[in-house]
Amino acid sequence: MTGQDLHQLLLSKWGRSYDIQLRRTQGKIFVQVMWKYLEQASFPMTEPDYLAHLNTVADYLNAWGSTEQVQDFIKQTRDRPRLGKAVNIPVDLGDRASEWILEEF
Repeated sequence: MTGQDLHQLLLSKWGRSYDIQLRRTQGKIFVQVMWKYLEQASFPMTEPDYLAHLNTVADYLNAWGSTEQVQDFIKQTRDRPRLGKAVNIPVDLGDRASEWILEEF
């Protein structure tokens, strides 16, 4: 998966270029689809910065072997990002969790 693939997935699901963040909470890792999106005037990133950010997120997902898990979740969820409420996607790292939990994002 590339950042462009991730961008296309967001556009086809919700019609907007939502921000994606990686969060670690209580020893678990989540992919969060945030409520801010590139098409908003107040969005804090330029388009090249946004695409570079998505490439970084995609690199992590590829390294974790979690791309299918995230793609399936986004395709199947009925949730949508809204003000103050992100769509949280738990990432199951399996036996390799300890390799990644120590690292800061």
